[in-house]
Amino acid sequence: MRFQKKNNYGFTSDKPFDKDPVCFKVLPGVKDKLKAVPDWQARLREFVDELIKDV
Repeated sequence: MRFQKKNNYGFTSDKPFDKDPVCFKVLPGVKDKLKAVPDWQARLREFVDELIKDV
């Protein structure tokens, strides 16, 4: 059975994310350390919002 297009059961969110991710390079080992931090994605998003607030 195929997934119906324009169905009412898809993922929804009050604050959807942009379709294209922001990517940047880090030093070796940083990626593994970052993934070990609890809730690192939400914390990084908050930091980025704070960083660009005054721009």
